[in-house]
Amino acid sequence: MKLICPSSVILLSFCTVISSYQTHTQHASERRSSPWGTARNRGRPSTKTALGMAGGGALNCRPLGTGSAAPQTIVTNADLESVVETSDEWISTRTGISKRRILTNDGGVGIKNLAAEAAAAALEASELSGADIDLVIVATSSPDDLFGDATSVAAEIGATSNCVAFDLTAACSGFLFACVTGGQFLHNGGMKTAVVVGSDALSRWVDWDDRNSCILFGDGAGAMVLQATGDGEPSGLLGYSLHSDGKGQPQLMCGYKGTDRLVATPGDGTIMSKGGYNHMTMNGKEVYKFATREVPTVLEEALQEAGLTVDDVDWLLLHQV
Repeated sequence: MKLICPSSVILLSFCTVISSYQTHTQHASERRSSPWGTARNRGRPSTKTALGMAGGGALNCRPLGTGSAAPQTIVTNADLESVVETSDEWISTRTGISKRRILTNDGGVGIKNLAAEAAAAALEASELSGADIDLVIVATSSPDDLFGDATSVAAEIGATSNCVAFDLTAACSGFLFACVTGGQFLHNGGMKTAVVVGSDALSRWVDWDDRNSCILFGDGAGAMVLQATGDGEPSGLLGYSLHSDGKGQPQLMCGYKGTDRLVATPGDGTIMSKGGYNHMTMNGKEVYKFATREVPTVLEEALQEAGLTVDDVDWLLLHQV
């Protein structure tokens, strides 16, 4: 089965083609998309153009299992009718969303806990243990720890002996950026098995008074185990195309907001910046126009890199926003 999984943001965009296999269980995952320009060189592991695009053909790895985790608290569209001027009908017809899961401060559960839960479920589906894992990548824009959640996730799943773990921040494109990053490590022969996690708690940064954005975001985590394939074995990551364009950054962002703090150094003291962030802001119209304009192009690019056509695709998974 062939899956095309795209997602788009003004800042980052990516598409990959994944093939699922019947291993211990049958799985395949994820989404991401959108481009500037064109990349070719089918079959090469990586290419890059002057337009900031990179793409490549099959990587020597395949998905073994997936897992997911979500908070228990549910906020429905009807619930939001009492928060902002909106309606269940308006939200559902335009977005397909009827409810979202939200992390709260109750119970001491953070986004890294959900990430670890999703990773553990993916390991179980793959019939592997943490000791089998060489690499953990956590794609997140809202970690519990500003220094990174991946090491905590690796420790929680028992991947502590010879495992490398790091976070990757690429907003909505993060999970698939992480899939290609992990796939490159496996393709190059340095590692055998990786866990890739996408996790975010964007409800922490949403402006719940902004009806244009608060209806869209929730919290959760998903994970996939990738394993290197040997000579003659089929690949599970058939091709990819990814782009970045920072010119659109103002259209979707969560910017730093420091507040002044006077530190009593000699003399008049020194005004330092106490860390913090603004609410997430999104220009929905511009993001929508960008996605609908660019997604078809990146799909064509990823298909070409994979040596496939639209007729070969069984599933098309698009990023919802």
